[in-house]
Amino acid sequence: MLRDVAVPVLPDLSPFELGVLCEVFGIDRTDQGVPKFDFAICAEHPGVPMPTRTGFSISADHGFDRLASADLIAVPAIDSGPYPEALLQALRDAVARGARVMSVCSGAFVLAAAGVLDGRRATTHWAHADDLAAQYPQIDVELDVLYVEDGPVLTSAGTAAGIDACLHLVRQEHGTSVASTIARRMVVPPQRDGGQRQYVESPIPEVGADTLQPVLEWAIEHLDQDLSIPALARRALMSERTFARRFRAETGSTPHQWVTGQRVLLARRMLETTDASVEQVAARTGLGTAAILRHHFTRIVGTSPQAYRRTFCTLSA
Repeated sequence: MLRDVAVPVLPDLSPFELGVLCEVFGIDRTDQGVPKFDFAICAEHPGVPMPTRTGFSISADHGFDRLASADLIAVPAIDSGPYPEALLQALRDAVARGARVMSVCSGAFVLAAAGVLDGRRATTHWAHADDLAAQYPQIDVELDVLYVEDGPVLTSAGTAAGIDACLHLVRQEHGTSVASTIARRMVVPPQRDGGQRQYVESPIPEVGADTLQPVLEWAIEHLDQDLSIPALARRALMSERTFARRFRAETGSTPHQWVTGQRVLLARRMLETTDASVEQVAARTGLGTAAILRHHFTRIVGTSPQAYRRTFCTLSA
């Protein structure tokens, strides 16, 4: 379970990306039902002021030795190396002992220098993606994603994508309700679509007036009904071909992928907050049978509905 979070900082770091990590993991929200994280900011020389990119300095209370106990080491965006060997070794040790490591934006270069991205998929800010791929050809750099999770390593794209990655971790470790609570306080969507190949549901896009948003809102309220392309196209007053093209343009996914993601998201919520049987959840979400629910749920979430309920159910015993 994710409880202990440590953030290493270096000179010329980006305050926004550091602030994202502080906002998600560093604020005590236990009064809202959010678990408290043991959160620490660490530096090579604790107590010594370090400049940021934006004209002020910060100092950390902990040294890099604090990284050794972390369940998650999260590296914010920083300028180019060289990077302290103590930090690189701490990242390697974390992966070796089964902890998670993540980066926000250009923090991916630190993970790459440590070697923990070798042979893995990863991402970074689009402006740095070519440089990351050129400097570290052993990394499969993906550009058109918000974040990439490959084993214990999570890398996020630029700036605000770090919020998506952090909320993904919280959702994965503590459930949809906790992640949504944090997202509401931050006034951000609990999850955004970005075409990424990991466990992310596709929300309603917030775009202009001439969009499919009314149809998508209706679909979310009627997940137990026929949500095939022909049915949705009729509701949108479009041909099936035009609807499918517009749908991908607005959401970044196919109608089937989006609908399945929304159905699994509803199943998650029901498993967390109700005592409905798996068969009842399957019927309410439009997935039909328990077997179909288990198939899609396991594929998207990575665990079975029963195991997910045992971990995240909020009902009193």
